[in-house]
Amino acid sequence: MFDFAVFGSLFLTLFVIMDPPGITPIFLALTAGRAAKVQRRMAWQAAAVAFGVITVFGICGQQILDYLHITTPALMIAGGLLLLLIALDLLTGKSEEPTQTKDVNVALVPLGMPLLAGPGAIVSVILAVQHANSVAAQVSVWAAIAAMHVVLWLVMRYSLLIIRVIKDGGVVLVTRLAGMMLSALAVQQIINGITQVISHHR
Repeated sequence: MFDFAVFGSLFLTLFVIMDPPGITPIFLALTAGRAAKVQRRMAWQAAAVAFGVITVFGICGQQILDYLHITTPALMIAGGLLLLLIALDLLTGKSEEPTQTKDVNVALVPLGMPLLAGPGAIVSVILAVQHANSVAAQVSVWAAIAAMHVVLWLVMRYSLLIIRVIKDGGVVLVTRLAGMMLSALAVQQIINGITQVISHHR
């Protein structure tokens, strides 16, 4: 009743797209300066939001996209632009102003969506669910999705130990690094979206 090949392939795909090690500096940058209890809560909230979004799209994603006449490249470009705005905030240091992010729950936006549950992950899940023809394959797909989110939660939860070690100066450095990585990721996503649009219209 379990298809390990399906599980493995989707888990690896999501691991590469959601990139738990890569999310660590961004998570640390966005949650810096908060109480440890709040940071821990944000770790599970971000994973829960991502799981919720992915689940909704896994169940009825294609219908949602078709109904709104949204193409996959459009979703990718929009996600890329949103990530770019967040990256610029991290790079310019705006996120260090207390009023900027203290009142906003970053676990929901941008962490839960579109960073974790971004266009890439959403599209992968929609395709995996569509291709899972048997009950075993469906079970394996959802097991892979659940396992991935547990990994994400654990990585974010225990990455908070890093903050204790690197202190404030290190956090600023991590914030800048995260901003650079995130902006490159965003631009890449926009390029991928545009490339897909061009290849469709040929």
